[in-house]
Amino acid sequence: MPKKKNVPMRMCIACREMKPKQEMLRVVKNADGEIFPDPTGKAAGRGAYICDNGECLKKLMGKKLLHKTFSTDVAPEVYRGIEEESLGEK
Repeated sequence: MPKKKNVPMRMCIACREMKPKQEMLRVVKNADGEIFPDPTGKAAGRGAYICDNGECLKKLMGKKLLHKTFSTDVAPEVYRGIEEESLGEK
């Protein structure tokens, strides 16, 4: 019997739903404290995941969820970068 491939699941920081990692955008905070979108999902650092839908993006920006997730101030450019990254994928 073939072994089922395990699909890695991650929780969206906006809607709190578990979804397959491949369907989400990873945002990473590296050792230098830089925060940026990580479309490859392989950058070193603390990661947070966001769904690729408009409602989650609005919630992410409106409630400044990255501030809470990474316990630091996040520049508005980072949020714009995430928005551009997620719109570019469609």
